[in-house]
Amino acid sequence: MLAAGAGVTQAKHVNRSGAAPGNGLPPTQGRVRLEDKRIINGRADVNQLVPLRYKWAWDKYLCACANHWMPQEVNMARDVALWKDSNGLSEDERRIVKRNLGFFVTADSLAANNIVLGTYRQITAPECRQFLLRQAFEEAIHTHAYQYIVESLGLDEGEIFNAYREIPSIRAKDEFLLPFIEVLTDPAFRTGSEESDRTLLRSLIVFACLMEGLFFYVGFAQILALGRQNKMTGAAEQYQYILRDESLHCNFGIDLINQIKLENPALWTAEFRAGIRQLFAQAVDLEYRYAEDTMPRGVLGLNAAVFKGYLRYIANRRAQQIGLEPLYVDQENPLPWMSEMIDLKKERNFFETRVIEYQSGGALSWD
Repeated sequence: MLAAGAGVTQAKHVNRSGAAPGNGLPPTQGRVRLEDKRIINGRADVNQLVPLRYKWAWDKYLCACANHWMPQEVNMARDVALWKDSNGLSEDERRIVKRNLGFFVTADSLAANNIVLGTYRQITAPECRQFLLRQAFEEAIHTHAYQYIVESLGLDEGEIFNAYREIPSIRAKDEFLLPFIEVLTDPAFRTGSEESDRTLLRSLIVFACLMEGLFFYVGFAQILALGRQNKMTGAAEQYQYILRDESLHCNFGIDLINQIKLENPALWTAEFRAGIRQLFAQAVDLEYRYAEDTMPRGVLGLNAAVFKGYLRYIANRRAQQIGLEPLYVDQENPLPWMSEMIDLKKERNFFETRVIEYQSGGALSWD
């Protein structure tokens, strides 16, 4: 219960979101109106979910909840037998698996930290916050899944979990991301000025379009390629579920970005757009270097050169989704088989199906 006079004291410290710092209640200011709700710098009570203004965010939250799965639902027995068989996988295939796990075991922890300690605090639309809470939980499930694979295969946990410190191609990607995460997780960071709002928007673009929308795609393609050859099928199944989650995360992030642009058009300057394009190009280069490291020779019908074209294709699509011109003219998709599992058109069709069609992970059919 609030002590006598607490509401008066808290009202003196209300920020632009209309919510008092800490767990305090906002001052009495009438019922929430739709027109007062905004993605950032809103003045409506962030603790009150309805009336819903951003139904797209609520719909994605419902889809995410219906997607629930847990790693232990997937049987890893065949993967374990294959991994223990000295002739089961080539050294290049084993390198792919270990490099993948080395990146992903910490990537989803970075994503969760970015949401919980950074993004969530700055978003003032409660329906969007609702999705972010679910997303943070899913990032924890993904970290759990990678740990489950590592444990099942009996891999050296010290080697895998420290890869982001010790493997240059993995470390370079994380070093690219960290400044955009750290600026939001700084307790002193606040939106409310064009400069700080633009900082938030830039970080959201890096997080949704480049981290989840680009940096994950070499790894997804590699493990799914193994699964297509009936190898590491348990790991591939978990990656399919993770891909399904991350596709929705990416799409939600893009919707969030576009809504912020719509509500704050002054942020989307030519100079800002030019800077974002440079970040896209840098991210493509970093992920290509990771592809070279994970695949020094051709394997699984793939090679690093193929991924260069594929990354450019994905970057073009992400850029267009947020209103930028394509970076790489006339770049086609060199991995058409991936379209069935990754490309946006498939994602959109999948996630616009009715919620009752979703199943738990163990019951899903990927025919």
